[in-house]
Amino acid sequence: MLSKVLIANRGEIALRVLRACKELGISTVAVHSTADADAMHVRLADESVCIGPPASRDSYLNIHQIVAACEITGADSVHPGYGFLSENAKFAEILEAHGITFIGPTAEHIHLMGDKITAKKTAEELGIPVVPGSDGEVTDAAAGKRVAAEIGYPVLIKATAGGGGRGMKVARNESELAVALATAQKEAEAAFGNSSVYIEKYLGHPRHIEVQVMGDGEGAAVHLGERDCSLQRRHQKIWEEANSPALTPELRDKIGMICARAMQKLKYRGAGTVEFLYENGEFYFIEMNTRLQVEHPVTEAITGIDLVNEQIRVASGDGLSVTQDEIHFTGHAIECRINAEDPRTFTPSPGTITHYHPPGGLGVRVDSGVYQGYKIPPYYDSLIGKLIVHGRTRPEAMMRLRRALGEFVIDGINTTIPLFSDLLSNPDIASGDYDIHWLEKYLAGNQG
Repeated sequence: MLSKVLIANRGEIALRVLRACKELGISTVAVHSTADADAMHVRLADESVCIGPPASRDSYLNIHQIVAACEITGADSVHPGYGFLSENAKFAEILEAHGITFIGPTAEHIHLMGDKITAKKTAEELGIPVVPGSDGEVTDAAAGKRVAAEIGYPVLIKATAGGGGRGMKVARNESELAVALATAQKEAEAAFGNSSVYIEKYLGHPRHIEVQVMGDGEGAAVHLGERDCSLQRRHQKIWEEANSPALTPELRDKIGMICARAMQKLKYRGAGTVEFLYENGEFYFIEMNTRLQVEHPVTEAITGIDLVNEQIRVASGDGLSVTQDEIHFTGHAIECRINAEDPRTFTPSPGTITHYHPPGGLGVRVDSGVYQGYKIPPYYDSLIGKLIVHGRTRPEAMMRLRRALGEFVIDGINTTIPLFSDLLSNPDIASGDYDIHWLEKYLAGNQG
């Protein structure tokens, strides 16, 4: 087992990793910017190191400073959490060169899945169903029109190095394609320093379904069911469920085993998520995230398996703690992402939390690093916590969520808690009848 883990992240995920380490008897090192000196994970870690000023590029994205912090403290491993350097192949390579264990996949697999075109080709080779589209990069309108004519309009133009909806445009007919292509290329260049884009068939009313996988790096791999992440705004998830209201047990087992077998062939190491669009009973691969997901707690709730613990076990060379036939799904879980934002405009709302009271009780979990008197800095993502509920059935989980939201007190700033209370009153949410476009239509209707 590893002896000292440096947590190269901040906020709720840093605290989540710290707790797993403590349960395993592993010493922890927190790194932080000057803006996060009073963060909860810094207070609770065995050691802490300031790695720079508030800007992420000068602190949480500063590989040199993080490696130096490992050397200063004697940390033998790094857990990257999610975001920041968690899917940076260069970071994983540098750690390996310094004899420091990266608690995640190999640099090769991060690189393989980091480029969307390569990832799609790899997925297809591994037997994972993919969305019809271009074989590679599309550089000009003429090539784009040929692809679109073959697969049919509407089409979706996507950045190869993209994520979060940036560098993504829809062309509904040939007259829209040239402008959409050029716009997507410019956005991709601005956001990722890479203007490369590709084209896929645009699905009208899909759900976003993702499968959690875990591998030991030696050819053993399992799936831990799926999550439904279809409630999104601007391609950002805000509400996740496990299992999906749209899937039967047979479909769940089918797509889960396809992903598990693919990870076995790949000899994938650690946690990963294979993401799909799902429409009319068919799954279409869109990407693979080679890290822990924000929404991992709903999977933990229905399986009883600590995913961070599994990551550390695998990185230590101890392999997986479970086999596929030992994984069972119990009940239903829902996660709401609590953001420091205006619930109507989604404008960030940094500031000091004057009162804080998280909900509790049976089947309620809150992952958050905030506390009363904590000052939320304006420099980072607005996610300040996650409310996770678990019930024997989806209706029971929904009732528990309503109760928990009513107990949740965060004063001094705006949060998205009122939005979730409103969503619970909607019949489509109650029935689970929604797709990836539902929330934006709902928000537009309410604003109108």
